[in-house]
Amino acid sequence: MEFAFTQEQEMIRDTAAAFLAEVSDSAAVRCAMDTEQGYEVELWRRICGEMYWQAIHIPEDCGGMGLGYVELVAMLEQMGRYLLCAPFFSTVCLAGNALRVAGSVEQQTHWLGKLCAGELTATLAFNGGCSRWDADAITATWRKEGAGYVLNGAYRYVIDGHTAELLIVAARAAGSSGAQGISLFLLPASTVGMSRQWLPSMDQTRKQAAVHLDNVSVDADALLGESGQGWAALSKVIDLATIALAAEQVGGCQQLLDMTVAYTGERVQFNRTIASYQAVKHKAADMMLKTEVARSAIYYAACVAQEALEGGPLAGELSEAASVAKSYCSDAYFAIAGDALQLFGGVGFTWEYDVHLYFKRAKSSEHLLGNGTQHRERLASVLLD
Repeated sequence: MEFAFTQEQEMIRDTAAAFLAEVSDSAAVRCAMDTEQGYEVELWRRICGEMYWQAIHIPEDCGGMGLGYVELVAMLEQMGRYLLCAPFFSTVCLAGNALRVAGSVEQQTHWLGKLCAGELTATLAFNGGCSRWDADAITATWRKEGAGYVLNGAYRYVIDGHTAELLIVAARAAGSSGAQGISLFLLPASTVGMSRQWLPSMDQTRKQAAVHLDNVSVDADALLGESGQGWAALSKVIDLATIALAAEQVGGCQQLLDMTVAYTGERVQFNRTIASYQAVKHKAADMMLKTEVARSAIYYAACVAQEALEGGPLAGELSEAASVAKSYCSDAYFAIAGDALQLFGGVGFTWEYDVHLYFKRAKSSEHLLGNGTQHRERLASVLLD
């Protein structure tokens, strides 16, 4: 596949980069990450009201812009580059995609309409606290009670789960295992019986929470899709979110490369800049190579993701493309972050420099939605089937 940005896509990418360079600089990131909420409400309002980014790939009949996944990935790459602290990934890439994939027309019109209007933050919860990110990670249960359902269980690693105004949760029928018996439910933040707790983590730029459901009763209209048949939709949503996360990782790779080249070009040792030493040049070249290969992987995956949303001929390659992108980007981001620390020397992990922020984000995003080893094992399984 030969890929090149259209003029419109270049404009979207460049506009995102210029806006984020202004509003998500080092001072803004450090200010937001020191709060439990994790983002500035006024910045989120500007993103929704001025930029309308939350609606970029939402269909026009739901109030969105109706653009594609390539445009979304182009923006996410810039968000990862500037470590944007905002509920964008959780609202758009997790909950928004879940509504697009599994929601009924009425549910999409109502909830995606609120999302596009900037009236809603949302997230997706499905992992019960294990290191896996497949169907076996779902431990919460549901049971039918009258016309509605009763939910019990707990979730961890829920992105922005303590602040989201809507949670989409996955639960399984009691006694089921694997991909069987899984259903998705819509839970507003005010739902009785649901409690949420912020979980401090290594990566302060992306907040996580634990969510507990204690005999939560919901009506039948809270169900997304068919009862007990939710894994096909959820697995697709996870793949779409995985590609989005890999795009952020590529943005981080690029920023680390740029920061390192700039620093080594200024740092003088033995009367010459350290960038003039061949060993440093080789290391920078390796960092650039990893970044460019990672970028190729995410934009191919973005094209496949758009096909999957539209039911195109490449839709069947979604799992494969997601695992290729995430496995390579996870490894590349952490490797580049480590190289950047080495080339910055002793100041690399000091609080005054931003390298440590990217290093922490690299490690946390490496494990979120599956690390490189897990995705390579999954890829091998997909290719052998």
